[in-house]
Amino acid sequence: MTQYRPTRRGRRWTAEQEKEAGRAIRKAEDRALDAIREVDLAQDILGRTPRRAEKTKAGAVARLEEAIEAVWTASHERSDLRDAARKAKGAWAEAENHRWRLAMSGRRIAHGEARKLAGPFMDEADLVQEGYIGLLRAAKRFDPDRKIRFSTYARWWVRAQMTRAIDHNGRPVRLPGGAVEQTRNLRKVIQEYELAGQDYTIADLAREVGIEERRARFLLQQGKTVSLDEPVEEGPRQRNLDYFLEDGEAIDPEEEAVRIQELQRLKHALSEVLTERHRHVLARRYGLEDDNFRTLSEVGEGLNLSRERVRQIEREALGRLKDAEIREVA
Repeated sequence: MTQYRPTRRGRRWTAEQEKEAGRAIRKAEDRALDAIREVDLAQDILGRTPRRAEKTKAGAVARLEEAIEAVWTASHERSDLRDAARKAKGAWAEAENHRWRLAMSGRRIAHGEARKLAGPFMDEADLVQEGYIGLLRAAKRFDPDRKIRFSTYARWWVRAQMTRAIDHNGRPVRLPGGAVEQTRNLRKVIQEYELAGQDYTIADLAREVGIEERRARFLLQQGKTVSLDEPVEEGPRQRNLDYFLEDGEAIDPEEEAVRIQELQRLKHALSEVLTERHRHVLARRYGLEDDNFRTLSEVGEGLNLSRERVRQIEREALGRLKDAEIREVA
């Protein structure tokens, strides 16, 4: 087992500490793989042809976890698998512990990006939670042998997770990714004109971004009430806005699987630190069980508590988590 000593009281990790943590994760994963490599059940899962989205390092890690769980479940009925299952499960738990430490070493990134992106539709606390998911994704994909620091690599994943959440949840009308990107480009051009002190028109903005003036005008109306029947394309076959809207009920199975795994790990970590009441408040407040975020008042109604009391319990829970993180890295 690779030993590394995180800095005390939440100080920033050095590049070498990040690499050592990454190598510790890899070694623990390798031990887990070695333990089940000869098991037929595991070979079927590990040897299957991956889909496009599974060809990444994160996909390989997900298949390894699936194989370990399959062997662990089978070991309840087959005594010949118990030794391999115990070794694999123990090594995987060690890898998860290192991965959590590595992810939480970048929690400042989540708080810093949340302050920048907080707005009327998603507040800072919600964005911090999204940032933690981004950190966990980054830790799963981090390669210590590449010439890049985890803190640098994770910032992209944190920001991507937050902007995706804002795009999906922070708009009255949900737009496809292409329209969202065009809107960002339009607003960047507006900032450039304003910083230069120059006047501009919608036509100027559309020309800079490379889209039709009518489409630019529509995209800049985001946040306002618009008609789903308003055409957003030029030409003889105009399409209305409802043609481009994503199905809000559709679920990406791959993202859903990753999200469920990450939430399970988060809830497991919470169970080791918090009381049942603390866990219940955080779970209902941040939708850890049913994806329904609730206000303080809504949480209080379910517990027959005042809004202020729920706020105090939430603050106590977050404080315990923070103290636990500091002790963990000390």
